[in-house]
Amino acid sequence: MSTVSESVSVALQLITSADPGLWAIVGRSLAVSATACALSCGLGLVLGGWLGVARFAGRGGVLAVLNTLLAVPSVVVGLAVYLLLSRSGPWGGLGWLFTFKAMVFAQALLVLPVVTALTRQVVEDAERSHGEQLRSLGAGTLQRSLMLAWDERYALLTVLIASFGRAISEVGAVMIVGGNIDGFTRVMTTAIALETSKGDLPLALALGLVLLAVVLALNVFIALLRRWREQVDGAAFGTAAPGVAA
Repeated sequence: MSTVSESVSVALQLITSADPGLWAIVGRSLAVSATACALSCGLGLVLGGWLGVARFAGRGGVLAVLNTLLAVPSVVVGLAVYLLLSRSGPWGGLGWLFTFKAMVFAQALLVLPVVTALTRQVVEDAERSHGEQLRSLGAGTLQRSLMLAWDERYALLTVLIASFGRAISEVGAVMIVGGNIDGFTRVMTTAIALETSKGDLPLALALGLVLLAVVLALNVFIALLRRWREQVDGAAFGTAAPGVAA
């Protein structure tokens, strides 16, 4: 028990003293995950919104593949990216292996199915409720998907949380394609795994606490933003109501 309490105490000291090594790893991890989420969300929101509205031959097969990709282990994605970026691979000439770009690429591939599948479900549920009305007004497939996605923007905030959580908590793929190189490609999850295996519990605990704090702060921010927007929309509706009645 004393060893655990001492490790926690040292971990808190590392956090509060702004240890350069600790915060360098945290900053790199946040940069990789944020970049990967920005890329995957930009494509996944559009693709998922379109799949939620579009009806075409083979759609069931596409959705089956999409749902299968949700369960693909991260190490398999990491292996696939490694083969693509290795010297003998088709994209080996890019020189991305064991770099920041390789980790972003791997995490973006992991997050993309999550964003696409969740967005598709949200938009498809909205399509069942409001799609017929929009079709009667002449809205096309792409226009309906964008309008429904905007209408469900509060629900889609949860998609952003899920995608960032998936990215920042991933360890297998970034370990394979990044190499866990100190000062270059070491992120929070890979550092936690390494330091735990080495027996350096204080640093592993400090990184774990920071990781939990980041996820908690993101959830609190999204909850506050959602509440604020609901209040704004409610106030706007309340001021518009008398004019409508008049």
